[in-house]
Amino acid sequence: MAPRSRQRSSAPLQVLLFLNGWYSATYFLLEAFVFVYKVLLLPYPFTNLVLDVVLLFLYLGTEATRIFFGSKGNLCQRKVPLSISLALTIPAAVMATYYLLLQTYALRLEAILNATLLLFYAIELLLGILALVSFSRYCGWATPCRELGDTGAPQELAHELLGWFGANTSPSFLLRSVDSY
Repeated sequence: MAPRSRQRSSAPLQVLLFLNGWYSATYFLLEAFVFVYKVLLLPYPFTNLVLDVVLLFLYLGTEATRIFFGSKGNLCQRKVPLSISLALTIPAAVMATYYLLLQTYALRLEAILNATLLLFYAIELLLGILALVSFSRYCGWATPCRELGDTGAPQELAHELLGWFGANTSPSFLLRSVDSY
């Protein structure tokens, strides 16, 4: 029997997250310019403009967080950050659907941009679930994963979560050497 490979991170998912990072930056800038165009040429109600701009900035924050957690979860082969990324895909897709269907004025350019964004989300969700299954196949949710260097202690998981959410601790996966993976 051939030895198992230690590499379980998904290269297609990582490439897609990288491309989606660039696409999201381009999307944000184009959408901002489209809002300027709409305000100058169309009778845009002020309250709707405020809602659309606030949602655009909320989208930017959600997308940056989603891509960061997805990339770190995939590269470090961690289930928690990858799960957070997959969970953040849902609100990001809802915002893309809002800009596709429900905003005051939807231009054809916005329809194309948002349809492409939803396609990115669908493929990333599929690849993310496959990567999560791959990580879970070798290490169960409740059992420690000795091969990856985890101790399995609940304190380590709490330490990582607190570090990611701004506590005065650092995530333990940043402290490990590359050789331990």
